Amino acid sequence: MRNVIRLGKRSAVLLVGLIALGTASPRTLAQEGHAHAPAQKGSALVEVVRESTERFKDVAVAEAAGYAPQFGCVSGADSGAMGLHYVNGPLVMDGELDPTRPEIVIYEPTSNGGLRLVGADYLVLADAWNAKHSAPPQMMGQLFHLFEAPNRFGLPAFYTLHVWAWKANPTGTFVNWHSKISCDGFGK
Repeated sequence: MRNVIRLGKRSAVLLVGLIALGTASPRTLAQEGHAHAPAQKGSALVEVVRESTERFKDVAVAEAAGYAPQFGCVSGADSGAMGLHYVNGPLVMDGELDPTRPEIVIYEPTSNGGLRLVGADYLVLADAWNAKHSAPPQMMGQLFHLFEAPNRFGLPAFYTLHVWAWKANPTGTFVNWHSKISCDGFGK
């Protein structure tokens, strides 16, 4: 039986910060802090995401590849938004992570009713991951975020990593919420 330690949000943030200080390179710390444009452009993971998703700038190509809109346009109370998630169900359900095959591609609705590709989201169900691994997932040095259940998406607990590869995010390349994305153009 596994021992589970539950930490309050501040304690967990402090613990993660202390671990990161002990194990992270200065480059990683720069990416985690106030991500500047050079760090975003130079990230190996960002480059992989761009190469792997460039064809999805045309949403019809994403749909033909098995991605479909889910959850509507996801926005936060004061943190910005995530945008429109186009999910590839079989990739979500396979329990695997591959940087060249994101489970989700993310679009921002534009004022003229179009969609602009802004990033990708890697998602794996926590039970599937934990059954085969002893630690949370990481991809090219980036630790995934855990969304516990119940959650606003109606999903079981899952790990996720957003990569804002196509629109720089002033609050970080790998954070969940994008401070410069809006759902205001959705449904127009």
